[in-house]
Amino acid sequence: MKMRCLGIGLLFGSLMLGQTPAPAPAPGAAPVAAPGGRGARPQNPARDPHTPGYVTAKELPDGANPSPKEDGNFIMGPTHAPAPEMTVREDVPHGEIFNFVMESTDSKFYPGIAREPGPMQPDPNDPTRMLVKSGPKPYTRKVAVYVPKQYVKGTVAPFIVGADGPDQMLFTALDNMIAAKKLPAMIAISIGNGSGDSLGSERGLEYDTMSGKYAEFVEAEVLPLVEQKAGVKLTKDPEGRATMGGSSGGSAALIMAWYHPELYHRVLTYSGTYVNQQWPTDPALPHGAWEFHENLIPKSPVKPIRLWMQVGDRDNLTTRDAYHDWVLANENMAKVLAAKGYHYQFVFSQNCGHTDRTVKAQSLPEALEYVWAGYPVK
Repeated sequence: MKMRCLGIGLLFGSLMLGQTPAPAPAPGAAPVAAPGGRGARPQNPARDPHTPGYVTAKELPDGANPSPKEDGNFIMGPTHAPAPEMTVREDVPHGEIFNFVMESTDSKFYPGIAREPGPMQPDPNDPTRMLVKSGPKPYTRKVAVYVPKQYVKGTVAPFIVGADGPDQMLFTALDNMIAAKKLPAMIAISIGNGSGDSLGSERGLEYDTMSGKYAEFVEAEVLPLVEQKAGVKLTKDPEGRATMGGSSGGSAALIMAWYHPELYHRVLTYSGTYVNQQWPTDPALPHGAWEFHENLIPKSPVKPIRLWMQVGDRDNLTTRDAYHDWVLANENMAKVLAAKGYHYQFVFSQNCGHTDRTVKAQSLPEALEYVWAGYPVK
């Protein structure tokens, strides 16, 4: 019996209201019931990977992942079974997890904000913007640090920083892939967000702002605590540093490397929010992360970034303006990355929605292997 990816199929309106969206139904199923008993809302339409204007992509056999040795564009699906590396095994060494919390009152970068309750309204003078009110609000941030059994105390280790942590799927994949010598013995740092979502929220401020601030926060306030509490030493070599995330956490992963390529060279994103979510608006970058494929990548010298990215055929879509189609944004990313000669891999996943866990369970091991290509495995 085939495992069908259910997909989350988030609507942008739900994201902006901070609602917890219900999973999208399987093809042909009834519409999804909206939270709070407000009636059904339709799932996002499935986009055809062969749509004119999309990148030309290699169609994979159903259930297959692309080779980690290939750059380019790929079409996956529609069946998504977990990769073997995603199963917890007793015959491989298991890493140790260190958990700690960070209080916003201790942060010089993010003391904490929250959006005021109530629906947001479009700006009558600019339909691409929403009127948002936020105020100060402290938060507690969770951090989980994975240290592989193979780590030798006192040595300097490569690492990967993940958004919206803790990420047990990542930790399981690392256990199995480090043991199989498909990846270096790396530290994984899963950093929880500061709460909320989208415009006017702490999470949105951290992840959707087009600047180096979040990377600087991680460098100055998170990594020293990781070294102290987990008893590890983290490399300063950008070739041994990676970022990853889904949705706005995905755009944050690329933002970290883009604005600080001296810190990070390797990036992995699921359903990357390469759309106009930035708040407050920056007049120099009025379209937020949409600027990556609209202006920044095409008009900038090539940076030493290796990128794996994925989008689902039923990924987020809103027609409020021309800057909130997650599928088109990721397609555009693939187009400009190819034109500039970047090493990248783009996976278009069929029969799934936004940041779909079944797609992640199928593809994460291959994605990690692709992103870490060229780094020595001792």
